[in-house]
Amino acid sequence: MTRWLCVIGIGEDGYAALPAATRALVDRAEFLVGGERHLAMVPAGKAARIEWESPLRLTVERILSWRGRRVVVLATGDPLWFGVGVTLARSVGMDEMSILPAPSAFQLAAARLGWALAEVDCLTLHGRPLDSLNEAAQPGRRLLLLAHDGATPAAVARRLVELRLGPSRVVVLEHMGGPDERLVEATAETFAVARAADLNTIAVEVRAQKDARARARVAGLPDDAFRHDGQITKREVRAATIALLAPLPGELLWDVGAGSGSIAIEWLRADRSLQAIAIEREASRAAAIEANASALGVPRLDIRVGEAPACLAGLPAPDAVFIGGGLSRPGLVEACWQALKSGGRLVANAVTLDGEARLARLQAEIGGELARIAVARAEKMGAHVGWRALAPVTQFVGVKP
Repeated sequence: MTRWLCVIGIGEDGYAALPAATRALVDRAEFLVGGERHLAMVPAGKAARIEWESPLRLTVERILSWRGRRVVVLATGDPLWFGVGVTLARSVGMDEMSILPAPSAFQLAAARLGWALAEVDCLTLHGRPLDSLNEAAQPGRRLLLLAHDGATPAAVARRLVELRLGPSRVVVLEHMGGPDERLVEATAETFAVARAADLNTIAVEVRAQKDARARARVAGLPDDAFRHDGQITKREVRAATIALLAPLPGELLWDVGAGSGSIAIEWLRADRSLQAIAIEREASRAAAIEANASALGVPRLDIRVGEAPACLAGLPAPDAVFIGGGLSRPGLVEACWQALKSGGRLVANAVTLDGEARLARLQAEIGGELARIAVARAEKMGAHVGWRALAPVTQFVGVKP
């Protein structure tokens, strides 16, 4: 099919800086779509001009209705780096669409700072929760952040101070590539710019103060990293559980009987492409899960309040399922196993004799492996230190054919 849709990246240097062949595509367009700033860069022509609506999908639907007509979409920099090109590519094949990128904000910022882009963590805060910074801001990391607006740099600096990362270097790069380009630099704790230009990118070299408590991405965060009422998979068992769930990029986890949400949260922290749904019947625990997910930098966790297995109906099929409670509930294990994709992993932990018996029957029914985990921690006992045993955990893992 003829490539009727062209997505063109444009920089602060504007329409005149585009190659002649790219300008010709714009000039021949029947429909020109973009933000107010993008459309203002292009001289008047014959194309109908359409600004993005809110929500974005409304304009995407209009673009799809023009299939076969000459449509040009203008975007900032690289349309495939947190840009509209990603959204359009989900609906339009590359046999129908051309993407012509300009240098991205990340490329320009890295060039200004002399940073190797391959060694930088690139994120967007445009329309995304600031809490995602909590996971990304690890001592020693370099971050490049697309801002939501002019207030974002100050919000980032405040959050870094709250995380005890006040010595971090913060550089705000405004209007890169245009005549109004400006760079502002400070530490997070001395940052004093109340509002920057709305078009800005934020660079951060993360540096910790002495009392900072860094959180590694590998599974096994301390139990006190989570708000909980005692219903939490303990650190040692949690690390073993995540290992058996074996997260791979892009996969979805169901955390059934989520308690504090610790399993789902550690799953999400393993890779930013991962997804998770935490199912919890107690509203107070669901509130704690939400607080934990935000504090630990994974606000994308999908939390469902309801009773399993009834509330599982209609959820997208998981690649992995963890059952941390409710093993004796009729139909729960069967519903999870049936929903699981081929090759998916089901992991269940039990601390009671009833739960252990259910896992033994499950192994007899579908195969899989059983293990028992016994952990003792050294604790103060009066004037001495001794071993205090945690309740042993029986653990099941099965892989669906």
